[in-house]
Amino acid sequence: MTKSIRFTKMHGAGNDYIYVNTMVYPIDRPEELSIAWSKPHTGIGSDGLVLIGPSDIADFSMHIYNADGSEAKMCGNASRCIGKYVYEAGLTRKDRVTLETLSGIKELRLKIRDEAVTEVTVDMGMPAVGEVALEVEAGGAIYTGTVISMGNPHWVLFVDEMDKVDLASIGPLLERHPLFPDRTNVEFAQVLKPDEVRMRVWERGSGITQACGTGACATAVAGVVRGKTRRKTKVIMDGGPLTVEWDERSGKVFMTGGAVKVFEGFIDV
Repeated sequence: MTKSIRFTKMHGAGNDYIYVNTMVYPIDRPEELSIAWSKPHTGIGSDGLVLIGPSDIADFSMHIYNADGSEAKMCGNASRCIGKYVYEAGLTRKDRVTLETLSGIKELRLKIRDEAVTEVTVDMGMPAVGEVALEVEAGGAIYTGTVISMGNPHWVLFVDEMDKVDLASIGPLLERHPLFPDRTNVEFAQVLKPDEVRMRVWERGSGITQACGTGACATAVAGVVRGKTRRKTKVIMDGGPLTVEWDERSGKVFMTGGAVKVFEGFIDV
């Protein structure tokens, strides 16, 4: 039997997802729906599908499915969008919202003006720093990057000239390299100033995206570990900038940026 599902298309720094409030519109087969709905010509078009649900341990829960149907543990851009969604939809009146994810509970701090959420800061928790200078051979070249986990895996490579990086060619080779058995997100970063970095990302399961919140955080952490940036850094991605601070006292990473509602609609399943 066909039923209509209400969805909201949102993006954070160009990282766009389809959001469904499963407390009102429960859905089955989210992996299949994410693949179908994410297609730009025959679906809605997005980097994936985000399900907003109830939680026994937080205010809300989040489940994320990439454009290839694989499930992601965490997404900073999606977290900010959920903060805007739940407040502006009247699901909460709090300006501090807790969100249950597969990588733990995240706190969202909402900046509100005239009943609209203009900016969200996400407590991304403490990063896990792996090998600082891991060398990988791919496509006949040697690449050196820093392994960082933000609840999901990242490998951050610093380059002198971003324009010379053929992300479409090298991205899939590095994502699926044997050294990363669970695959990895890959970030290329160019330091512009001690507090400003240009970054492009190949996301695990989605390919080239306009932005990646956890990737921006991983890049900022790698910059500090490698002695290239300050603890508070603007990370400029194809879809726009995010401000990331790795707080020295608490050890936590805080990510701040906007969230935008693009459009709403109904789709039959």
